[in-house]
Amino acid sequence: MRIVILLLFSMVSFTQIHGQCRLNLKGKVLDYHNKTVLAGASITIYGTTISVISDSGGNYEFTALCPGKIELEIAHPECNTTFLPINIEGNTELDITLEHHLELLEGVTLFGADKEPHATSVTSASVDKVVLEKYASGSLGDALKELSGVSSLTTGSTIVKPVIQGLNGSRIVLITNEVRLQDQEWGSEHAPNVDLNATDRITVVKGSGALKYGGDAIGGVVIALPKPYKQKDTLTGSTLASASSNGRGGVLTTHLEKGFANGLGIRAQATYKRFGDFRAPDYFLNNTGTEQIGFTLGGGINKFTYGGELFYSFLKNELGILRAADFGNVTDLVAAIDSPIPPLTGPFSYTIAAPRQQVTHHLVKAKGFYRFPGLGKLTAQYAFQFNDRQEFDNRRGGRNSIPVVDLELTSHQLDLDLIIDTKEKITWNIGINGYAQENFASPDTGVRRIIPDYKRLGLGAYAGMEYAISDDWNFDVGTRLDFSQIDAQKFYRTSFWEARSYNLDFGNTVVEDFGTQLLTNPVFDFVNFSLVAGLQHQLSKTMEVSFNYGLASRPPNPAELFSEGLNQSSLAFELGDLRIDSENSNKFSLNIAYRSKDDKFGLSVLPYINLVSDFIALEPTGITTTTRGSFQVFEYVQNDAQFFGVDVDLDYHFLNSWDYTSSFSYLRGTDVTRDEPVINIPPPNWTNTLAYSNPTLRNLKLALKSELHLEQTRFPDNNFTALIVENNTQTSVLVDVSTPPPAYHLLHLTSSIDLSKTPGNIVLGFGVDNILNTQYRQYLNRFRLFADELGRNFSLNLKINY
Repeated sequence: MRIVILLLFSMVSFTQIHGQCRLNLKGKVLDYHNKTVLAGASITIYGTTISVISDSGGNYEFTALCPGKIELEIAHPECNTTFLPINIEGNTELDITLEHHLELLEGVTLFGADKEPHATSVTSASVDKVVLEKYASGSLGDALKELSGVSSLTTGSTIVKPVIQGLNGSRIVLITNEVRLQDQEWGSEHAPNVDLNATDRITVVKGSGALKYGGDAIGGVVIALPKPYKQKDTLTGSTLASASSNGRGGVLTTHLEKGFANGLGIRAQATYKRFGDFRAPDYFLNNTGTEQIGFTLGGGINKFTYGGELFYSFLKNELGILRAADFGNVTDLVAAIDSPIPPLTGPFSYTIAAPRQQVTHHLVKAKGFYRFPGLGKLTAQYAFQFNDRQEFDNRRGGRNSIPVVDLELTSHQLDLDLIIDTKEKITWNIGINGYAQENFASPDTGVRRIIPDYKRLGLGAYAGMEYAISDDWNFDVGTRLDFSQIDAQKFYRTSFWEARSYNLDFGNTVVEDFGTQLLTNPVFDFVNFSLVAGLQHQLSKTMEVSFNYGLASRPPNPAELFSEGLNQSSLAFELGDLRIDSENSNKFSLNIAYRSKDDKFGLSVLPYINLVSDFIALEPTGITTTTRGSFQVFEYVQNDAQFFGVDVDLDYHFLNSWDYTSSFSYLRGTDVTRDEPVINIPPPNWTNTLAYSNPTLRNLKLALKSELHLEQTRFPDNNFTALIVENNTQTSVLVDVSTPPPAYHLLHLTSSIDLSKTPGNIVLGFGVDNILNTQYRQYLNRFRLFADELGRNFSLNLKINY
């Protein structure tokens, strides 16, 4: 703690007080056409990090400004970014008008974005660039935990997947740069291939709200978008370097953009990240290093009446898998589960050895739009994606360089979308999506393929409407119909085929009988219907209430149907089931939001009920031993489930420089078919942050964050017995893989300060995660049975804008 205090003291002592900088600038952000207020607009003093967000009444305010010329950059999700030069000579009041049209989040504007004048009923929340930069060394799942109701499902310390109100995996649709990400998201150990440093803002829609991108988003939609191209003749860039003590690594990311007054823009961005073994409070987590290389290139034109974009991104991740979770026999596996300390620990290393995974992802996008007078805007977009996943294990005979899993996923997507927004009170949105996908599982691995070769086709159509009934009432409704087909080529062991009675139900899929093996060609067709409807009411100037109903339907993914073998990245033997059918979700939510007239206090309460028929869960069922070692067995099962939860958010601004924010989430999940709790439900958690900011002290910012995670007391009993060797005698023991870890509390510190006289040009940030070096384990970590979570971490960030 002495180090923390000394660093903070040094930063404060470096500041200068400018007494003359006491001028204010305030006003409203309005729609150019009808002068309705625009909430959620970001107003930034160009070339700095000083930024404010317009409130529900469209109000914005800057304080402690110095006399002189400044330039405002005004951005809004449904507007072109605008630049406005201002000469500050005294306290100034200025209203800003924007050309309000649907440009960026058009997939959620109808069902999910917070926008005026036609506010929708679906709840969404966003993480902006300032917050994302704090997680420059982390992952998408780490950053999204800033939002209430969002947690993470992890595999070790490096593989993090978002969980929205208890749901994860294929139930969450991830959109990156307006393209639905196709990267084998079915595995819990398959982290999303998204570079946070190439993203300007992330919006989370809680529930099946963005029908444009699919009706299968039972859990929600995550939309990661870059910054819009500037309609200004300018050349800008930034470089961010971040270093961390835990893992002894960091990240370097840089971005360069050229804008032209005619609407043309080009940009390039690159990221390099490397870490060695991470550390729990008392030992190193061996073989948990990571290395990431990524870059993006894009260019386009962005006019009100027309526009287009070409975009390419590349991302390559290499991740080590915790060595202490890989065992050669049942006795060692059971001993590791029962031991408080991993049996395999050692010194720090940057080496990424087997078991490990290497994933490469390419994305190409071509988009164009045109606004027809008197009608609306038509958008056409094509996207190509290629995902290459390789997983490596310790193999005999010097074959460690040969992957045990080698999957190549090729995807083509075509989207057509029409927004009819020429009427003042009503907006229509209609469109179609189509995709063709092929997965190639290389036969050269020398082991049984856990996921087979398959082809997947899909076609969907959607239509929806927003209607402003009055100034206080808004109504939205949308429907979607999807057809999908999966055509697989898979070998089954004859004994396994008959043990599951597949010979009775799927005998007609057998193509050839090889005696001990069968070549099959299962083909499944799915038709899924989705619906969203909601009502939003402005009770007063300070309070609004919205109700939303969502019906979502998701076909099973390839892993749920076909898995049969060792999933190397999670070190688990997984079994799918050909009888698994579509999940169907009926979700009801009520959002009550209050915002004081002075905008200093806000409170939001979101209770919800999600009734999911044929809910698919991956559950532990035992232990198996193969030629590659001993592993837990997990099977996909399908039952009806109910989810009841509430998310609460509170914020309070006081004494001009202080902010207090608090969020609480509670969720109860029940398997109603078996009358028992659903596995892997996040425990109740409560987060509180106290922040201080002072623009006159070189824009000094300090924040102390508290995280309280209670113990999950509702969990299914998935314990099993295993035969181990003890004192040269074979013994049957009960293996506890169900009991969640105890509650824990964490403290974190973040701070930043401007080093240059020009605000925002050079910003230094310092932070400490897990200040008290607390020893804990997270219930939703697949490796919680083998090791603790990360210990204390010091981080230092330096951002240079130019």
